[in-house]
Amino acid sequence: MKTATVSAEVLNDLVEINNDRIVGYEKALEELQEGNEDLRTLFLEMIDQSRQYRMALGQEVEVMGEEMEKGTTTSGKIYRAWMDVKAVFTGHDRKTVLENCEFGEDAAQKAYKMALDETDISAALRDMITEQKSGLKVAHDKIKALRDSE
Repeated sequence: MKTATVSAEVLNDLVEINNDRIVGYEKALEELQEGNEDLRTLFLEMIDQSRQYRMALGQEVEVMGEEMEKGTTTSGKIYRAWMDVKAVFTGHDRKTVLENCEFGEDAAQKAYKMALDETDISAALRDMITEQKSGLKVAHDKIKALRDSE
């Protein structure tokens, strides 16, 4: 039973980081200036990706008989950078917005790495977390490439 509890906690931490990511990109969308339709499209894709990941993680949490987290990482154990990112969006230029997004993507990578460092999760959950981490790495690299091109 301990393993199921630990696994649910780990998955809920990842639910929270995905919630943070959604809120961060929603805030970034609000702060985008005219002429950034490429970023608008990309940020909407990132939001959709996190919603899909959150749903998959939440289903696993519920299979374990636990409730999926609804909030963000205000009290979670895993890195909370998206909360910081949301606080710094104040209508900055494109490069600054991308730098802040990259900071948040770094946080997501750290959260997923910490989850994979847990020893009490099943192989199936480890595979799901690894797959999601890979998808988030692709997202991170897109943000970084855009930032570097500014």
